[in-house]
Amino acid sequence: MSFTAKDVQILKDRTGVGMMECKKALADANGNMDKAIELLREKGMATAAKKAGRIASQGIVDSYIHLGGKIGVLLEVNCETDFVAKNEQFTSFVHDIALQIAASKPLYISKDEVPATEVQSERDIFRAQALNEDKPKPLPIIEKMVEGRISKFFKEVCLLEQDFVKDPGKTITELLNDMIARTGEKITIRRFVRFEMGEGLEKKVDNFAEEINAQLEKMKK
Repeated sequence: MSFTAKDVQILKDRTGVGMMECKKALADANGNMDKAIELLREKGMATAAKKAGRIASQGIVDSYIHLGGKIGVLLEVNCETDFVAKNEQFTSFVHDIALQIAASKPLYISKDEVPATEVQSERDIFRAQALNEDKPKPLPIIEKMVEGRISKFFKEVCLLEQDFVKDPGKTITELLNDMIARTGEKITIRRFVRFEMGEGLEKKVDNFAEEINAQLEKMKK
């Protein structure tokens, strides 16, 4: 897979690593951006990795209320300094994350938070589904199918694995790493709570994600 100078610049912006190292990482990763970021992190070079051991005790609590009060989100995002906490880019980032939670309904922040018992339960279900499909498949193919469905499961329930609703070509992890690179600080999405009007009660089913996406389209016009 080839890559361009623009790809090198994007990798630099996302990781804070120098151009030459970014170019080398992309070459080693055959142009795969995610793999290049992983290689840089393994070397301890990526900005996000370098910030991991630092303390993020500042930040803000933000909220997002869906038009008409149908959905509410309360979110805490931490950074290292009060200066960054008051920065317009940071506050905008936090609000985008709150909107993401409202639209995509994650249950956890990261894969590490998903209970092992829940992951195993999903894995067992996916394996049974694959085994019960009409056409028999070799065991290695079945396991590959299971892993693919587990990845999709994580993408549905984990905030950091989701595609950003305002830019589906970018994941929330990438959005977070972009902000870390821009601010030079450790940034942590610490916790959130999402309320949906009438949740748990019998009611007409509405697609709130589609409503939010429709609002975003209107904002672009």
